[in-house]
Amino acid sequence: MKIMDILVRDAVILDVESGAKEGLLAEMARSLAKSVPALDPDRLLDVLMEREALQSTGIGEGVAIPHGKVAGLETLVASFARCREGLDFDSIDGQPTQLFFLLVVPEHSGGAHLKALARISRFFRDPEFRDKLVQAESIESVLDAIEAEDTKF
Repeated sequence: MKIMDILVRDAVILDVESGAKEGLLAEMARSLAKSVPALDPDRLLDVLMEREALQSTGIGEGVAIPHGKVAGLETLVASFARCREGLDFDSIDGQPTQLFFLLVVPEHSGGAHLKALARISRFFRDPEFRDKLVQAESIESVLDAIEAEDTKF
């Protein structure tokens, strides 16, 4: 599975407006729902916040991979957002989070979402890749960096 196949390009947010976890997730949910009619932004936010209540999806190194299962969705979809200055996302390393990769999967999905999560987390292990995303000056630059990383694996 290629990440570019599930990434909704129109939902990418280069600079989030919110400086708080719930606000950022709401912003990402609204952006993704604009492009994916099967998603209700309020319901998606509820799903994401329920998941965050279990354990933060802030994996450290300035990265979070919020995710959740949504009824009525037929395929995996993803989006990306960046907060250059970083925000408190209750990350496991206690550091501010700058890069957010949202993954939304159908309620009864098989193992495809686990493969997608593993692939995304593998991308973000590379400090050079993370730096490219933080420094990118345009959405096109972000997409180019993700596409280049997608071809490595």
